[in-house]
Amino acid sequence: MIDFHTHMFPDKIAGKTLDFLSKRCKTTPFTDGTAAGLEQSAKEAGLECSVVLPVVTNPEQFESINRFAGEHRNGRLLSFGGIHPDNENYREKLLELKKRGFSGIKLHPDYQDTFFNDIRYKRILDYASELGLIVSVHAGFDPGYPECVHCTPAMAREVIEEVHPEKLVLAHMGGFQRWDEVEQELVGKNVWFDTAVVFGKIPDEQFLRICRNHGTDRILFATDSPWSGQKESVEYFRQMDFSEEEKHRILSENARKLLTL
Repeated sequence: MIDFHTHMFPDKIAGKTLDFLSKRCKTTPFTDGTAAGLEQSAKEAGLECSVVLPVVTNPEQFESINRFAGEHRNGRLLSFGGIHPDNENYREKLLELKKRGFSGIKLHPDYQDTFFNDIRYKRILDYASELGLIVSVHAGFDPGYPECVHCTPAMAREVIEEVHPEKLVLAHMGGFQRWDEVEQELVGKNVWFDTAVVFGKIPDEQFLRICRNHGTDRILFATDSPWSGQKESVEYFRQMDFSEEEKHRILSENARKLLTL
């Protein structure tokens, strides 16, 4: 089993970072935010691998964040790289990440204060696609930025239809708390959805409907750990009304194909 959406932080800042985010988002973490904490959580959940998604919140963080991410690409952890839309020479930086062995990158429109249909993101997506990189994007509402949604399903549809990215993953089933719009704008498009922190938030019947209408071959099991429990999420998903073949596809096979494992 593979968890396609998790987070961790360097040991020296993990505690402070989780305290800040917990207060801002009014939620309680399920790990201590460290690599060791994530590995232990994944082991307890029976997960073989956790894909880690670092967020570059300002252009100056590019090198430090990707240096840390590069230390965690083996075993139970597989970290993507990150880039900010304000990074200069974005093509050189994406090529650098590709050469350094990253499978993909993470974009977070809210924490990067940029709407997803901004030309800077479109350029990043276009070249990332040319390089064969997976692009995972926070989509929909974020409790840390309740006043504005920087990636709506309509914005995502615009990007998909204009740029035609090859390996785009929209987190939180295409748009957290915007799932009616996801059904209207995104179901059936050339995009993957991940299940990060949606169990118990989206009605089970709507979750099943989106998965089946979009295609269970385009759904990736994910938790957003530490913001939901990995073991709890696995257990929740396993009791849902999917066939064993569909469960295997979502829990493992789809991620393996996308990651070419």
